[in-house]
Amino acid sequence: MISFLQPILLQALAWGPDVPTQGFVSLPFNRSYYHIQKPYDVPEEQRYSFVDGIHKCWVYSTDKPHTTTSQTMPRTEIAIQGYNYSSGVWEFEAYGYVPYGTSSVCIMQVFGASAPHATTLMLGVYNGSLMYYTGPVLVPNIYDKWFKLNVIHDVEAAKVKVYIDGCLKLEADGRGGTSHAFKCGVYAQHNDSFYMESRWKHIQVSRKCRP
Repeated sequence: MISFLQPILLQALAWGPDVPTQGFVSLPFNRSYYHIQKPYDVPEEQRYSFVDGIHKCWVYSTDKPHTTTSQTMPRTEIAIQGYNYSSGVWEFEAYGYVPYGTSSVCIMQVFGASAPHATTLMLGVYNGSLMYYTGPVLVPNIYDKWFKLNVIHDVEAAKVKVYIDGCLKLEADGRGGTSHAFKCGVYAQHNDSFYMESRWKHIQVSRKCRP
Protein backbone atom coordinates (compact mmCIF):
# COMPACT_ATOMS: atom_id res chain seq x y z
CA MET A 1 0.00 0.00 0.00
CA ILE A 2 2.79 2.46 0.85
CA SER A 3 4.41 2.00 -2.56
CA PHE A 4 1.09 2.92 -4.17
CA LEU A 5 0.62 6.04 -2.09
CA GLN A 6 4.12 7.44 -2.55
CA PRO A 7 3.84 8.27 -6.29
CA ILE A 8 0.80 10.47 -5.71
CA LEU A 9 2.46 12.25 -2.78
CA LEU A 10 -0.48 11.66 -0.47
CA GLN A 11 -0.78 14.01 2.48
CA ALA A 12 -3.75 12.63 4.41
CA LEU A 13 -2.87 14.52 7.56
CA ALA A 14 -5.02 16.13 10.23
CA TRP A 15 -3.51 19.56 9.82
CA GLY A 16 -5.34 22.64 10.97
CA PRO A 17 -7.15 25.00 8.62
CA ASP A 18 -4.51 26.33 6.25
CA VAL A 19 -6.00 26.89 2.79
CA PRO A 20 -3.63 29.32 1.09
CA THR A 21 -5.47 32.43 -0.06
CA GLN A 22 -2.79 35.11 -0.33
CA GLY A 23 -2.37 36.30 -3.88
CA PHE A 24 -5.56 34.65 -5.17
CA VAL A 25 -8.19 36.79 -6.87
CA SER A 26 -11.82 35.65 -6.94
CA LEU A 27 -13.37 35.77 -10.42
CA PRO A 28 -16.99 36.46 -11.39
CA PHE A 29 -19.17 33.36 -11.39
CA ASN A 30 -22.62 33.20 -12.91
CA ARG A 31 -24.48 31.22 -15.57
CA SER A 32 -22.44 32.79 -18.36
CA TYR A 33 -19.35 30.99 -17.02
CA TYR A 34 -20.75 27.47 -16.88
CA HIS A 35 -23.16 25.11 -18.56
CA ILE A 36 -24.88 21.92 -17.49
CA GLN A 37 -23.82 18.61 -18.99
CA LYS A 38 -26.78 16.25 -18.57
CA PRO A 39 -28.31 13.24 -20.35
CA TYR A 40 -28.92 14.37 -23.91
CA ASP A 41 -32.51 13.13 -24.10
CA VAL A 42 -34.02 14.91 -21.08
CA PRO A 43 -34.63 18.61 -20.35
CA GLU A 44 -32.17 20.30 -18.03
CA GLU A 45 -34.79 20.91 -15.33
CA GLN A 46 -35.25 17.14 -14.97
CA ARG A 47 -31.65 16.69 -13.82
CA TYR A 48 -30.56 20.08 -12.44
CA SER A 49 -32.01 22.86 -10.30
CA PHE A 50 -30.76 26.09 -8.78
CA VAL A 51 -32.96 27.18 -5.89
CA ASP A 52 -32.11 29.47 -2.96
CA GLY A 53 -28.45 29.51 -3.94
CA ILE A 54 -28.10 25.71 -4.06
CA HIS A 55 -27.18 23.85 -7.23
CA LYS A 56 -28.67 20.34 -7.22
CA CYS A 57 -27.43 17.77 -9.74
CA TRP A 58 -28.88 14.28 -10.06
CA VAL A 59 -28.69 11.40 -12.51
CA TYR A 60 -29.78 7.77 -12.81
CA SER A 61 -27.65 4.79 -13.73
CA THR A 62 -30.01 4.08 -16.63
CA ASP A 63 -29.61 7.57 -18.14
CA LYS A 64 -28.02 8.33 -21.50
CA PRO A 65 -24.61 10.06 -21.76
CA HIS A 66 -24.40 13.82 -22.28
CA THR A 67 -24.08 13.63 -26.08
CA THR A 68 -25.36 11.22 -28.71
CA THR A 69 -21.80 10.25 -29.66
CA SER A 70 -20.33 9.89 -26.17
CA GLN A 71 -19.46 6.45 -24.81
CA THR A 72 -19.12 7.73 -21.23
CA MET A 73 -21.31 6.99 -18.22
CA PRO A 74 -24.34 9.15 -17.29
CA ARG A 75 -23.65 12.52 -15.74
CA THR A 76 -25.13 15.81 -14.63
CA GLU A 77 -22.24 18.19 -14.11
CA ILE A 78 -21.69 21.92 -13.76
CA ALA A 79 -18.96 22.40 -16.35
CA ILE A 80 -17.08 25.62 -15.65
CA GLN A 81 -15.77 26.21 -19.13
CA GLY A 82 -15.76 29.99 -18.95
CA TYR A 83 -12.44 29.63 -17.13
CA ASN A 84 -10.49 27.07 -19.12
CA TYR A 85 -6.81 27.45 -18.29
CA SER A 86 -3.46 26.15 -19.51
CA SER A 87 -1.05 27.85 -17.10
CA GLY A 88 -0.88 29.50 -13.70
CA VAL A 89 -2.35 28.53 -10.31
CA TRP A 90 -6.12 28.10 -10.11
CA GLU A 91 -8.51 27.32 -7.27
CA PHE A 92 -12.00 25.83 -7.09
CA GLU A 93 -13.92 26.47 -3.88
CA ALA A 94 -17.43 25.38 -2.94
CA TYR A 95 -19.54 23.76 -0.28
CA GLY A 96 -20.69 20.28 -1.26
CA TYR A 97 -23.31 17.84 0.01
CA VAL A 98 -23.81 14.18 -0.92
CA PRO A 99 -26.99 12.43 0.30
CA TYR A 100 -26.92 8.92 1.72
CA GLY A 101 -26.97 6.17 -0.91
CA THR A 102 -25.13 7.99 -3.68
CA SER A 103 -22.17 5.77 -4.54
CA SER A 104 -19.58 5.01 -7.22
CA VAL A 105 -19.76 8.51 -8.60
CA CYS A 106 -17.36 11.35 -9.32
CA ILE A 107 -18.53 14.57 -7.68
CA MET A 108 -15.71 16.91 -8.73
CA GLN A 109 -12.97 16.83 -11.32
CA VAL A 110 -10.17 18.84 -12.85
CA PHE A 111 -10.69 18.00 -16.50
CA GLY A 112 -7.73 17.82 -18.86
CA ALA A 113 -4.55 15.74 -18.85
CA SER A 114 -2.06 14.06 -21.16
CA ALA A 115 -3.02 10.77 -22.80
CA PRO A 116 -3.95 8.17 -21.76
CA HIS A 117 -5.54 10.18 -18.93
CA ALA A 118 -8.52 12.52 -19.35
CA THR A 119 -8.42 14.19 -15.93
CA THR A 120 -5.87 15.65 -13.55
CA LEU A 121 -8.11 14.99 -10.54
CA MET A 122 -11.29 13.10 -9.77
CA LEU A 123 -12.96 13.06 -6.37
CA GLY A 124 -15.32 10.14 -6.00
CA VAL A 125 -17.79 8.90 -3.41
CA TYR A 126 -17.82 5.16 -2.78
CA ASN A 127 -20.06 3.75 -0.03
CA GLY A 128 -19.95 7.02 1.87
CA SER A 129 -16.21 7.68 1.58
CA LEU A 130 -14.72 10.57 -0.36
CA MET A 131 -11.79 9.28 -2.38
CA TYR A 132 -9.03 10.37 -4.75
CA TYR A 133 -10.20 8.44 -7.82
CA THR A 134 -11.00 4.99 -6.33
CA GLY A 135 -8.52 5.31 -3.45
CA PRO A 136 -7.10 6.30 -1.08
CA VAL A 137 -9.84 7.57 1.22
CA LEU A 138 -9.73 11.31 1.99
CA VAL A 139 -12.82 11.49 4.23
CA PRO A 140 -14.38 8.24 5.51
CA ASN A 141 -17.94 9.50 6.08
CA ILE A 142 -19.08 12.27 3.76
CA TYR A 143 -22.85 11.58 3.60
CA ASP A 144 -25.56 14.03 4.65
CA LYS A 145 -23.43 16.98 5.71
CA TRP A 146 -22.10 20.12 4.08
CA PHE A 147 -18.34 20.21 3.63
CA LYS A 148 -16.06 22.90 2.28
CA LEU A 149 -13.93 21.85 -0.69
CA ASN A 150 -10.88 23.69 -2.01
CA VAL A 151 -8.91 22.34 -4.95
CA ILE A 152 -5.74 24.16 -6.02
CA HIS A 153 -4.04 23.27 -9.31
CA ASP A 154 -0.54 24.62 -10.00
CA VAL A 155 -0.02 23.87 -13.68
CA GLU A 156 3.69 24.71 -13.97
CA ALA A 157 4.58 22.87 -10.76
CA ALA A 158 2.36 19.95 -11.85
CA LYS A 159 0.74 19.72 -8.42
CA VAL A 160 -2.83 19.55 -7.21
CA LYS A 161 -3.95 19.97 -3.60
CA VAL A 162 -7.29 19.09 -2.01
CA TYR A 163 -8.54 20.69 1.21
CA ILE A 164 -11.65 19.57 3.08
CA ASP A 165 -13.01 21.97 5.69
CA GLY A 166 -9.73 23.87 5.58
CA CYS A 167 -7.48 20.83 6.14
CA LEU A 168 -5.05 19.56 3.54
CA LYS A 169 -6.09 16.01 2.62
CA LEU A 170 -4.15 15.38 -0.58
CA GLU A 171 -1.17 16.62 -2.54
CA ALA A 172 -0.78 14.75 -5.82
CA ASP A 173 1.19 15.07 -9.03
CA GLY A 174 -0.43 16.65 -12.05
CA ARG A 175 -1.07 14.70 -15.24
CA GLY A 176 0.00 17.12 -17.93
CA GLY A 177 -2.37 18.43 -20.54
CA THR A 178 -2.72 21.73 -22.39
CA SER A 179 -6.20 22.80 -21.25
CA HIS A 180 -8.02 22.34 -17.94
CA ALA A 181 -11.42 23.11 -16.46
CA PHE A 182 -13.28 22.50 -13.21
CA LYS A 183 -16.46 20.43 -12.99
CA CYS A 184 -18.73 19.39 -10.14
CA GLY A 185 -21.95 17.40 -9.91
CA VAL A 186 -22.46 13.67 -10.42
CA TYR A 187 -20.69 11.53 -13.00
CA ALA A 188 -21.43 7.82 -12.71
CA GLN A 189 -18.57 5.33 -12.39
CA HIS A 190 -18.62 1.53 -12.54
CA ASN A 191 -21.00 -0.21 -10.10
CA ASP A 192 -22.87 3.05 -9.56
CA SER A 193 -25.96 3.38 -7.42
CA PHE A 194 -29.27 3.69 -9.26
CA TYR A 195 -29.74 7.30 -8.11
CA MET A 196 -26.86 9.76 -7.68
CA GLU A 197 -27.04 13.31 -6.35
CA SER A 198 -24.81 16.10 -5.11
CA ARG A 199 -25.55 19.68 -4.08
CA TRP A 200 -23.30 22.73 -4.27
CA LYS A 201 -23.34 26.29 -2.99
CA HIS A 202 -21.00 29.28 -2.90
CA ILE A 203 -19.05 28.06 -5.93
CA GLN A 204 -16.02 30.25 -6.53
CA VAL A 205 -13.15 30.17 -9.02
CA SER A 206 -9.93 32.05 -8.20
CA ARG A 207 -6.54 32.44 -9.78
CA LYS A 208 -3.23 33.49 -8.35
CA CYS A 209 -1.84 36.77 -9.59
CA ARG A 210 1.67 36.74 -10.93
CA PRO A 211 4.15 38.58 -8.68
